[in-house]
Amino acid sequence: MMVGRVALLAVLLSGLLLLPLPQAATAAPNPAELRKLTKQAQELNQRYRGQIQSLEEIKLQVSRAVKTSGALKARLARARADVAAIARNTYVMGPLDGVGLLGYDGDPSTALAQAANMSYIAAERAGRVRQVEKLIEDAKKAEVAADDKVDKLKREIKVMQGKRRDIERLLAKYGFQQPGGAEGLTPRMIAVRAAIMANFPMPYGVGCLRPGDPGEHGKGRACDFMMSSGGRAASGADEERGDALAEWLIQNGSKIGVMYIIWKQRYYDIRSGGGWDPMSDRGGVTANHYDHVHVSVF
Repeated sequence: MMVGRVALLAVLLSGLLLLPLPQAATAAPNPAELRKLTKQAQELNQRYRGQIQSLEEIKLQVSRAVKTSGALKARLARARADVAAIARNTYVMGPLDGVGLLGYDGDPSTALAQAANMSYIAAERAGRVRQVEKLIEDAKKAEVAADDKVDKLKREIKVMQGKRRDIERLLAKYGFQQPGGAEGLTPRMIAVRAAIMANFPMPYGVGCLRPGDPGEHGKGRACDFMMSSGGRAASGADEERGDALAEWLIQNGSKIGVMYIIWKQRYYDIRSGGGWDPMSDRGGVTANHYDHVHVSVF
């Protein structure tokens, strides 16, 4: 009976410890291509006088997809190292072949204890191999997702490049204004803010100039119209007021020079053809614009 149990463990060990390590076949998005696309997006933002929200959104998606892919690759490398370490450690226990175990002439309980230790190591390695297999599959999916996002950015850049004449006509219509005065806002932003406040009460205030901000807030061409005390999603009458303001801006934006609106994790960009488009999660109520309506002007 004892010899039979040892023999069974030997057979299990010989199979598990010799499991081949699966190989990954993934390729990361080309860094040079990413740099080129990022530069093209920045040039379009400059040419079209402000952040193009569709490009900003896809750039964020690309960044997150590439980061996820990189993190999975790092986990895969660590898991492979663990498997290799386990394989090396098995030699500490002595020979792993069935002949060695069956020919052991010492105390049978010692042989079984050694076999049990090796069985544990074998099971551990088998589990790690399964983990590697799962990580390889996840890494492949992450690579595909990252590549898809890069392709999406490439297509959107072409779309916006194709709208160059239409957008240049819009820019010519509204002209170019520099910020001035004590508030550091452009005359258009001051006029749009006044028109909004004449039509909608603002019990929670308005925030505009944000020195150092790389977007329109730093250029005096954007204001945030608060629909709550901040950090809390607008609800009830406050949310209804935000909805009404967003709709009013859509209806009147072309007359007063609105460039884009952000409200409740969506953006409406006049330059990209209008219509609400969803935004990725930015990580909080304020970042996702659930407590304020953002308005940028030409």
